Amino acid sequence: MTKTENNGVMEAVISLCKRRGFIFQGSEIYGGLAGTWDYGPLGAELKENIKSLWWRRFLTSRNDMCRVDAAILMNQNVWKASGHVSGFSDPLVECKKCQHRFRADQLDATNKCPDCGGSLGEVKQFNMMFQTHVGAVQDESSVSYLRPETAQGMFVNFKNILDSLHPRLPFGMAQIGKAFRNEIAPRDFLFRAREFEQMEIEYFIRPPKDENDREWEKVFAHFVSEVKAFTSDVGLNPEKVHELEVSDGERAHYSKRTIDFEFDFPFGRNELYGLAYRTDFDLKQHSEFSKADLSYYDEETKERFTPHCIEPSFGLDRTVLAVLTDAYTEDELGGEKRIYLKLSPSVAPFKVAVFPLLRNKPQLVEKAQQIFKSIKKEIPATAFDDNGNIGKRYRRQDEIGTPFCVTIDFDTIEKNAGVTVRDRDTGKQERVTEAELVEFFKKKF
Repeated sequence: MTKTENNGVMEAVISLCKRRGFIFQGSEIYGGLAGTWDYGPLGAELKENIKSLWWRRFLTSRNDMCRVDAAILMNQNVWKASGHVSGFSDPLVECKKCQHRFRADQLDATNKCPDCGGSLGEVKQFNMMFQTHVGAVQDESSVSYLRPETAQGMFVNFKNILDSLHPRLPFGMAQIGKAFRNEIAPRDFLFRAREFEQMEIEYFIRPPKDENDREWEKVFAHFVSEVKAFTSDVGLNPEKVHELEVSDGERAHYSKRTIDFEFDFPFGRNELYGLAYRTDFDLKQHSEFSKADLSYYDEETKERFTPHCIEPSFGLDRTVLAVLTDAYTEDELGGEKRIYLKLSPSVAPFKVAVFPLLRNKPQLVEKAQQIFKSIKKEIPATAFDDNGNIGKRYRRQDEIGTPFCVTIDFDTIEKNAGVTVRDRDTGKQERVTEAELVEFFKKKF
């Protein structure tokens, strides 16, 4: 696609998201707030389905993970120890003419303001953490921050997990939660926002005995395959997912190895997930700053050491964006242009929609309600729709990504001929008996 075509796709996706109740601009009736987005009913369902798949793959299907949910506000010393207070910054430049501010690394080399053409000032470092004060007194001792990542909440609870659960290495902590970054220039819809959700794991392993001990590489490789499998779980096209080995000069200072998993968004290839071998940096930093013992004692070998950590990190909102842009499809069906979301049934807000052929025929509505209730008992993500004519209902369900529509017509009642099941992607319709409906869908899913 050309740049213009890609921009068109983004605009179309954003329009569909608002029109069909997926995602809205935050505080829209007051003119909005840049970098904030509200999830409507269908967007919230889509996001919840992605979360459920993540929990299933990385928590409930395993025996070496525990779930945590750390506070958003933390003691300011947490962020001093992690290096965020001193180093969590982006390069900022300000136009001398219009005073608009930009990220220096996102501008060209002309040193001209992209808005007014004026000259740009010197580059300054801008800390992206949102600062606040806790309690009634506002002084240095009451300073806190909205967390810029969820990881530190797991590191500072390492000792609590050891003391309460006594896990054996290797083990991990998994968390889904909000994070906040005061981005200089939020952009590309959900991709770079000021409030977002992360799905992160801190997986603790024994430190290497020496340089020849490469056991950590096996764990790292395991999570590479698991990250790839998760992209399949949510239905992303594997040809659009790419691994980027981050070089020594580009890696974070605490990382011994990092792989970025990038995705072909309409606005270009950009980071979707990350996998980093953080070694023992975080636990040692927090141990030094807090004076708490964050070491691990191995009862079998009688050794005490600071574990190393491997971190798979997933952006939930970026996953939603990748899923939506990947699923957005335009084609022709029955000689008419059609827009639909080719969502995997695993993430679709509704998997089945049930409706009567005509909404003004009580016998059809009653039968449709009966079938709807029977399906919903087995497949909770089932919708009932009798708004508008049958063509409009099909188009609406196509746009929100519902894989199958069930229509109850007069043959259903008068001839006991089953119902019509329509496939979203092909438009193909087939008759299925009432008794076989649930099993029919379960096989499809």
